[in-house]
Order: sequence, then structure tokens, then C-alpha cells
Amino acid sequence: MNEFLLLRRKSVFSGLAEFKFNKKFLLGLFAMILLHFSAYAQTAVKGTVSDTENNTLIGVTVSVGGTSIRVMTDADGKYTINVPATGKQLVFTYVGLQSQTVEINGRSTVNVILTSGTELEVVNVVGYGSVKKSDLTGAATTISAKDFNKGPLIAPDQLIQGKVAGVQMINNSGQPGGASTVRIRGNTAMTGSGQPLYIVDGVALDGRSARPSNSGGVGVAPSGNPLNFINPADIASMEILKDASATAIYGSRAAYGVVLITTKRGLAGTTKIDASASAGVSTIANSIDVLNGDEYRAALKKYDLTSGDHGGNVDAMDEITRTGYNQNYSVGVSGGSDGNTFRASFGYQNQQGIIKKTDFKKYSGAFNGNFKFLESKKLGLDVNLIANQYTENIAPITTDAGFTGSLVSQALSWNPTLSMRNPDGSVFVDQGSTIINPLAMLEASSDKSKVSTILGSVSPYYKITPWLEYRMLASINYSTGIRRASTRSFINLQGIQATDDFLGGYASYSNSELITQQFTNTLNFNKEIANKLNLNAIVGYEYTNYINKGQNLTAKGFGDIDVDYTDAFQATAPANRTMNSFNDPTTQLQSYFARAIFNYDNKYLLTATFRADGSTKFGSSNRYGYFPSFAAAWNIKNESFMSDVTWLNQLKIRAGYGKTGNQEFPSGSSLQRYNINYSNGQQSLVGVNNENTKLKWQADEQTNIGIDFGLFDNRLTGSVDYFNKTTTDLLFPQIPLVPANAGVTVTWVNLPGQITNKGVELSLNANIIDKPDFGLTLGGNATFLKNKVKNINGIIKTGALSGQGLSDVTLEVIQAGYPLFAMVTREYNGLDADGFSKYTDDGYTFYYLGNPNPSAIVGFNANVRYKKFNFAANFNGSFGGKIYNNTANSVLPISNLGTGKNVASDLLNSPIKESLANPIAASSRYIESGNYLKLANATIGYTIGDLGKSVKALNIFVNGQNLLVFTKYKGFDPEVNVEKGVNGVPSAGIEYVPYPTARTFNFGVNFSL
Repeated sequence: MNEFLLLRRKSVFSGLAEFKFNKKFLLGLFAMILLHFSAYAQTAVKGTVSDTENNTLIGVTVSVGGTSIRVMTDADGKYTINVPATGKQLVFTYVGLQSQTVEINGRSTVNVILTSGTELEVVNVVGYGSVKKSDLTGAATTISAKDFNKGPLIAPDQLIQGKVAGVQMINNSGQPGGASTVRIRGNTAMTGSGQPLYIVDGVALDGRSARPSNSGGVGVAPSGNPLNFINPADIASMEILKDASATAIYGSRAAYGVVLITTKRGLAGTTKIDASASAGVSTIANSIDVLNGDEYRAALKKYDLTSGDHGGNVDAMDEITRTGYNQNYSVGVSGGSDGNTFRASFGYQNQQGIIKKTDFKKYSGAFNGNFKFLESKKLGLDVNLIANQYTENIAPITTDAGFTGSLVSQALSWNPTLSMRNPDGSVFVDQGSTIINPLAMLEASSDKSKVSTILGSVSPYYKITPWLEYRMLASINYSTGIRRASTRSFINLQGIQATDDFLGGYASYSNSELITQQFTNTLNFNKEIANKLNLNAIVGYEYTNYINKGQNLTAKGFGDIDVDYTDAFQATAPANRTMNSFNDPTTQLQSYFARAIFNYDNKYLLTATFRADGSTKFGSSNRYGYFPSFAAAWNIKNESFMSDVTWLNQLKIRAGYGKTGNQEFPSGSSLQRYNINYSNGQQSLVGVNNENTKLKWQADEQTNIGIDFGLFDNRLTGSVDYFNKTTTDLLFPQIPLVPANAGVTVTWVNLPGQITNKGVELSLNANIIDKPDFGLTLGGNATFLKNKVKNINGIIKTGALSGQGLSDVTLEVIQAGYPLFAMVTREYNGLDADGFSKYTDDGYTFYYLGNPNPSAIVGFNANVRYKKFNFAANFNGSFGGKIYNNTANSVLPISNLGTGKNVASDLLNSPIKESLANPIAASSRYIESGNYLKLANATIGYTIGDLGKSVKALNIFVNGQNLLVFTKYKGFDPEVNVEKGVNGVPSAGIEYVPYPTARTFNFGVNFSL
């Protein structure tokens, strides 16, 4: 510009000589020079660009309106731009966020907050990164903390029950801290748990619980929940990845879906304390109808039985249950400044079970920090730590109890006319009888577990440029469990009761360690690579090492010693002790992955993902599995021809295809594997499994087509998805029909055949009323499913039934042409005139008579706001599935009357008098509808607001769980899934005397300081 002015000056002076200093010309020329100066004068404008969550945005394009002048925000979201005097506006654009035009109005600092174009365009966490909802091409749903289920919930999976289309979450029982079943888009697991992969702040969880499984010698105890170590109050959001396009970047572990858990983070600003506290009570939600004392006496009279009436009137279930109390406290401290933030939290939970002597206590702490270094702030470090310890007192309830039963079956079948206590108040034990007093069982049993977990990670990163970042993550997840269980010698259980030549009593001591080490390296690229074309890409390498080891000691013959049996193993005869230990073979996973998301003009989206996983679990010929996916989306609403459609705010069509895998089976299954035992004075090898060098990955291929929409200023939003999922190369532990060489048992193989799951998901949310003093929002989701097994040779049996009269009986099969875990049994046709069961073909032919997989699952939620009051309710339901009532079949049959035990009440209401000699047998008589709709969670709150200058956002609330259930099922709860698998093959939809479900009411308060 100065050179130009010099030239102007030269021309002026030459003009002066020629025109003899014409005064008017000089004045005009001077005015032109001033105008030229002003046109080229520039002002520096600076500022910071962030999103609605106060996160600074890197790579935002800042341009001067009407010019070609543009810059990009740096690593801290800051920019400086020179604005000419003619510039009046700044335009801020960022892929996935709504562009914003801001008037400068003479300011030298312009800070901007960019928002999503619609409510649907929130940030979604995806594998190893995040994208905007508008950029997603796969099926994924985000649930944030404000939408979680409320109440004294123990594990994170309970937070999303009923909230997400395509996701079914079942509490397997009412035991505090008990296991749950989570199914994403149906059931395809022939082995293993079939549970999704959980990722906590970038760290993949093992999926197993360190709580040992051994109990007090009375059977197989139900499992614990491996997510118990996470404090639900620390979770900011949960992202559920459902289709292969979304999950393929996790490759071999993503066949059953992926759940990404993001914990809360600190925000820059004044240090803040968030606190919550609640307390409440729990009672049994529903009881099974059995006879009371008077009804039992009438039944004895009806059947002309002269014995069995002891004159009392006892409710055994009432005797073993109680009102349970719970306490829940959580405190979070957060803050930071200058790009460095932190959050620390502490939690305590104490939940009494509704069965006496049972409880769950949890102590948790967490810390995370986000730190930036160097003057440029390009170097950063993220630190995460979760520390947790929980203890349990576990009831003597088992999944495989025989004719003597476990605690709940003993209570249900207890003779209601017989006192449970002696005249001196001690518990009554009928020595020599096989009828067990449940109060005595409670007193004789002690089962305590303690699980300690530390999950820690460090993640340094460096922003090479505003659009290129390298990140490394190193993590360890260490969990150890101890379980001490014993049963005293006075209880009249065979093998435990003291006799003339046996002191009696049983105890076990177990410990286990689960360790997962993960190292991840990624390179992230996010840049506009051409006009209107943005590329968001990632490449990475990951190494994961799994360790699982433990020990177990058992002993019997303690006698009546006045100490806990687990403290005195030395008091037993050496011949009565057993000891074993294990250390799983090496399990390592080495992975390479990449993903690219192309976004052209916020209209056309293309995603491609690839992962290669190498695992030591598989045969030497098939170490690596390859998992690609592709998806595309079209944001139709962003087309110019839709600009005049003002009532439509969002319309996007998605389609994708991908392949994922499954490696959820025992380590070492491809190897010739043995256990080393000692017997008959020498060591011996006992086979675990045969070698199979060709063992390969189970594969899941899935196609997804979906549409997202938003109407009427996004007052109505929703999505519809169709999915078709096929599972092939089915992993299965094959048992030879003819015994093989000594010491050799199963061979893990890939079965031919497929399991298909097809369905449609619907999700709809409506903001019906949104006024300052009143608001109403409704949301719902429904999923329609169809499951089928194809081209499998032979029949695989599972679903073991238990109890008197049902030895070695299975109910369910995996067979071509039927759904997974089809219920195949005798077809019951009522009672004949003599009171005996009638069956099709006299019971010699078994028929397919029930499908435990629901054909529809639903969720519904409502939120009402009136001034300072708010109300939220959450329903969930399941339809089309069947439940087998193993409890009614073997615990409460009519034949009990002749043996001094109780029966189900409805047996006495039959128009035909059932014979006491009617044999106990599995049949469709006990297949019941599993349809239900449950008001699972409801909360009423009142916002008091700020109190003085210290207490902020004070809110009080009352919460209820398991408030109502609409069902015809006769058991405790249709939301049940007792583990009844056979030889590693799981089951579904069988109920057998589980820990009853509790109805809970809580009062609580939360506030900030």
C-alpha cells in the first residue's frame, strides 16, 4: 500500500507542474487520497469460539462477510482476523454446527458460541472420537444424565432401561447388585453372555465380574453385575451403538453392540461442589400366591388327608423378607482455569435387600483431569481414575437347586400350619427330614463377597495442527474379588448335616483377579479438504492384554465350632479339603483400525470403517479377522429445494452395511489344553478342550436403513430404522458322541448355519407444551423383532429345568427353522377325569410350543413441569415372549400336599380335582405369557433454587421404582432371566425361584455449592 501511495505522490507532483497548482484540482485529489486511505485501513478483531458446553472449538472458519479474508481458530479456539473498514460482519462456520453471522459494531473482541442446528445435532461419542449427530450415518443413540432413570440404582445399565429403541435391559433378579441381561437388537449368542461391549472413557471393559462364583455348597449362585464398580452419579452420558456402521471400529468385540460410557468432567471457572443424598425403603413388589394356614387345612380336608395340619398359620415368605433401607450419597468437586480442569467425586451406597441378612455396600471415588501445556497449549494430558470397593451379603439362593430347594423355594413350599420356631424361640430344624426350614437356612448360611476395582488411564495428546492430533492412551483395569461362604452343620441338608461319623458343615474361600491392559495410539484428522468438503478421519493401533486367575479352597466337617468356618479350614480333616487354582492362557488382542467420514456441504455423508483384529484365542490358521463397514446419509432438509418447507427442520436418510465379530469364549479354546490334577498318589492330566488350528471368528453381518426427522421447530423429533443381522461361523463347544482319548473333552468349532435377527425400531419425542410455567414432553420407542435359526445340523439342547421330578430335563433347543432357544416340550391338554395330565401323543412327542424372545419391546416416558414442580415417569414393556415357570412346575405342584408342603393357590381352583399322584413333568402347562408393561421409575421433584449466596439449585425429590406392573404372569416378576444354560450354551426366559423384585421409595435432595 505504501508503494502505491508513493506512486500517487509522484503523479500528483508531476500534475502540479503541468497545471500550475490548480487549487480546485488539489482539493479534489486530496479528498480521493483520504478515501483511499480509509478503504485500506484495517482493524484487528479477536475472540474465542466455543460450543454450548463451554468447550472451545478448533478449526472453526472465521471470515469477513463479503470478502475472501478468512482464518481458523487455533488449539484453544482463539482467532485473530484483520477486518477492513468496509467489513461489517464476521461469519463463523464449523462442520456439524449451525453457521453464525455476527455484526462487528466496532468491537475489537467478538466471542461466539456455536449451537447445533437442531436438537438432533448434539455431540455423539463414537469409537475413538466424536461427531455431531448430523454427521452420523449409523444407528446410535445418546442418553444424557438428565434423561437417566432416577433412584438408588447400583449399575449403569439400569440408567437406560426403557430409554432406547432396540435395547432390552432385564434385571435377572431382585438381588442388590445382581446381574442383568442387556440385548441390543435381539439375541444371537449361542455361547457366552451375549452382552454388549462397554467402553468407559475410551477403556474397554473385560465384561466379566471378579466376584467368585463359589457359594456355600448349596448350588450355583446367580452372577453379579460386572458394572457395579461404576458410580451412576459420575456418568455424564451413555452412547449406544447399534448397527455395524457404528460398531465395526471395535471389530471382534462388537457383535452384540457397544455402549460408550462418558463420565462427568470439570469445567473452567470457580470451584464447584455438587452434592446429592437420598434414603428410602424397599418391600417385596409381588408375591406368589400359595395357601395360607386356613386354606391349607381346607385343602387337606378336600383331599381327605389326615396328617399335615400342625395348627398354626405361618407366612414363610414374610418371615424371610423385610423392609429394606437404603442410603445413597454422592459429592463431586470440579473446577479449573486456563484450559486446565478437574473433577473429583466420592460416593457411598448402602442398600439392604428385602431378604433378611442380604445387603450391598459400595464405596467409590473418581478423579479426572484435563491439562494443557506449552504456551501454544498444543500439548495436553487427560487423566482418569476410578476406584471402587463393594461388599455383599448374599442369600442362599441358587439357580439349580434340587428337591431340597434353596431359600425362596423352601419358603414358598413351607407348610403354612407349621411353626418355624421352637417354643424357646430357636429355629426349628426337622432332623431326618428333607424339608428345610428357610429361617434355619438363613441362620446356617453365610455368604460374603468383596470386590475391589481400580480403572486408571492416562492419555497424552499433541495438536500438530488445528486439524491434526496425535493421541496415546494407556490404561489398566485391575479388579480382585474375595468370597467367603459357609453353611453350618445343624442344617438338615444331605452332605452338610452332622451325622454320627461326620462333623458336618461346609465352607469355601475363593479369590480371583481380572486385569486388562490397553494401549491405544490414534491420529485424528478433521479439516475442510476442498470447498464444502470436510474429512473427519482416524487411524489407530491398539494392543490389549487380558489376565484372569484365581484360587478356590473348600472343606467340610467343621462341626459346631464357635467361629466362622472360613477362618478355620485347618479344623477339618485333610481328606475333606479340596484346593484348586487357575490362570487362563494368554489372551492378547492386536488391532489396526481406520475410519473416514466425508461431509459435503452438510448434505451428503459417507463413512467407511475398517478394523483388523488379531487374537491369541483363535487357531493358528485364523489369527486375524477383518471387519469393514460402509454407510451413507443424505441430509435432505439442507437441500435448496427444501428451504421453503418451514415446518420441517430435519430430514436425513441413512443406509449402512458392516461386519463385526465375537470372541466371547474361553481363552485357550483353540489349543490342546489340560488341567493338572492330583489323585491316587500321582499327578494326572485332565483334558479341557482339543486343539483346533482352524478355529475362526464368529461373524455378524448387518444392514441398516434409517431416517431421522424433526418437525415444527423440532417440537416433534424421531427416527425409524430397519435392520437385518445375520450371524455365521457360530462358535460352539462340541462334545464328541463317541468318547475320545482319555483326558480329552470338547472341541471348539465353527458350526455351519446362521442366526438371523430382523426388525424395525421406532423412536418419537414430542415437546408438546413449552411455556415458562408449564411444560409437557412425551417420548416413546418400540422395537419389533424376529429371530430365527437356519441351516444348523442336529439339535443343541439347553435350558436345564430343576427341582423335584426334573432331573436331567432340558426345555430349550437351538434347531434350524425355530427361533433361538425355542421351547420344545410336551403339549399339555388339561386334566382327565381322574385328575391326571393329558398330553398330545400321550407325551411321547415333544413340540415347539414357546418362544422366549419377545416380538416387541417398548419404552415410554413422560415429563411434566409446573412452575417449580416436575414429574417424570418411565415405563418399559415386553410382548410376544414366553416364560417357563419352573417354580410352579417343581416347587409348588399338587403332590406337595401329600408330603407336608405347600402348593400354588390356583391348583385348588381347577374345576377338575387334580390327583396327588399326577406325575411332575415338564410341559406347556408351565409356559406362560411374558407380556408386561411396567412403571419402572417415577420421580416428583420441587426446585427450591438458591439459598443465600452459598447453596445453589437446591432440589428435593421423591422417587419410586417398580411401582406397577401389568401382566398375567403368575411368578414374582415377568422381567426375569435365571441362568439355566447347559455346557456353556445359554438359555432364555426360564424362571426358577429367583430373589424377588423390590418396590422402592426414596426421598432425596441435591444441590450445588
